[in-house]
Amino acid sequence: MATTEECRAALDKLSDTMAGADGDVRAAAALDRTLSCRITDLDMTFSGRLRDGRIEVLSTYPGPPAEKAQIRLAMTGDDLVALVNGRLNFAKAWAAGRVRLEASFRDLLRLRTLL
Repeated sequence: MATTEECRAALDKLSDTMAGADGDVRAAAALDRTLSCRITDLDMTFSGRLRDGRIEVLSTYPGPPAEKAQIRLAMTGDDLVALVNGRLNFAKAWAAGRVRLEASFRDLLRLRTLL
C-alpha cells in the first residue's frame, strides 16, 4: 500500500509532467480549478488547485473532502502511483471503477486530453 508521502510525490510528479507538456496537453492543463484527490485506502484527501498547468497541493487532511472541489478524483494510493508512473491506463482504470473523476461536462472534455 502506497504511503501518504508516496502519494504526495506522485502528485508532484504529475504536476511536473503537466507543466512540461506542449500543445493540446498543455492547453488542457491550463485550467484554473479547485481540485481534490481522495486516497480511499488511506482515508485522506489532498486538496488544492489546478492552475497554469500545475497542481498546487494546499492541504492534506484525513477523511473525505471538506468542500466540493470543481475537479474531484478518488482512487487508492497504489493506483495513483501506478497512473503517474505509466503502469496503469487511466481510461481502463476509470472504466473498471478503480478511479473516479467528477467535474463539469466542460472540464471533462478539456481533461480528456490529459487522461
